[in-house]
Amino acid sequence: MKYLSTRGDKTERHFCDILLEGLAPDGGLYLPTSYPRVDAATLARWRGLSYAELAFEILSLYIDDIPAADLKAIVERTYTEGVFGTPQITPLKPLEPGLALVALSNGPTLAFKDMAMQLLGQLFEYELGRRGETLNILGATSGDTGSAAEYAMRGKAGIQVFMLSPHGRMSPFQQAQMFSLQDPNIHNIAVQGVFDDCQDIVKAVSNDLEFKRAHRIGTVNSINWARLLAQVVYYFAAYFQATRTEAERVSFTVPSGNFGNVCAGHVARMMGLPIERLVVATNENDVLDEFFRTGVYRPRGAAQTLETSSPSMDISKASNFERFVFDLVGRDADRLRRLFVEELPAAGEFAITDEERRNIAQRYGFVSGRSAHEDRVATIRACHQRFGVVIDTHTADGLKVAIEQRQEGVPMLVLETALPAKFAATIEEALGIVPPRPAALADLESRPKRVTVLPVSVEQVKQFIVDHV
Repeated sequence: MKYLSTRGDKTERHFCDILLEGLAPDGGLYLPTSYPRVDAATLARWRGLSYAELAFEILSLYIDDIPAADLKAIVERTYTEGVFGTPQITPLKPLEPGLALVALSNGPTLAFKDMAMQLLGQLFEYELGRRGETLNILGATSGDTGSAAEYAMRGKAGIQVFMLSPHGRMSPFQQAQMFSLQDPNIHNIAVQGVFDDCQDIVKAVSNDLEFKRAHRIGTVNSINWARLLAQVVYYFAAYFQATRTEAERVSFTVPSGNFGNVCAGHVARMMGLPIERLVVATNENDVLDEFFRTGVYRPRGAAQTLETSSPSMDISKASNFERFVFDLVGRDADRLRRLFVEELPAAGEFAITDEERRNIAQRYGFVSGRSAHEDRVATIRACHQRFGVVIDTHTADGLKVAIEQRQEGVPMLVLETALPAKFAATIEEALGIVPPRPAALADLESRPKRVTVLPVSVEQVKQFIVDHV
């Protein structure tokens, strides 16, 4: 299995090379040269596997430069009941016949990002140890990626983490999860801007190849293919729990800001998993919903990116979106480069053709919807009243859109994003109760914090890295 860049770099690379690299040298994102196909007989064979066994089977299709015994050991260390609190790892939470949540928030930081980040920490430590190298991870977070990365990488040999977050734009719980870590290899930087500013800084540093190589810069954002690959597994796991035979189809609704989570569903569908629809649910920052409805991709500037009660989705520039567009335009790297490198910077938007727009739903199964604050409050309240289940604000965005997009006879699975304790203020507004949290985190917000506040400046972030490696 080899990997290529969406922007035309012809050098084909192995998995472990792109694991440590992040963006391709031409600024593109890595994808496999082709998606391995899984037939009904293989699905039937996988149906009875444990989560770790299933992860090994799927990852083995994409990773051929780690010995099978080593990869199996890595996966078995990652997906344990001790880490995720349940033997199923990602159990379904049925709400009513044909509608269920996929529980993805049982990991150390109570968010779905743990599902991939815990594996990434193990892969990084393994590969760096094998090469005798070190890595300085630069990431950006709108809320949950940062804490998941830091908890996965804390204390890992040869790894330092520099995590950018938008100053004052995460929930108090999210900020405290990150800033309270005292590990010397964890560095938090609060940027005086929005998430897209943080993400732009990460991409700018990654595109400075001289700096990137001199300071061994890698990334844990979902631009890293390994992280997205890990997320493919839970689509298969959820499908097997929701169905009895390989003839059945299901749909998934995914709350989406950066497009990584739902892009993993796209990969699963391209592999042959019987997915009828992939439903993209956005909040008020609805750039993706606009694209899937109109065929026009029009990112907003920082001033137009709204601060909402589902803050992890307060994103305008979806960094994984390029992977899907690459497939949508027939893997034509020249056309993709014209869209993202020429048209988008010049005009602030680009539009796809009518045929490509039709293919969004007909060939790739994508539809979308939007949720606002009053919707998520009403959905949280209705979910609690009807099903006795408390959900977080992002999952509420997903559930609201899922109900709108349900089809008769096709089970709808909504990907849970985080536990409600992370967004207590809105839960209290909706239900009049403070959501419970694990006892170990009772005093989280009062713990001492380590964080540096910096302006929106690529050079100052670079200097901070230089000063701390």
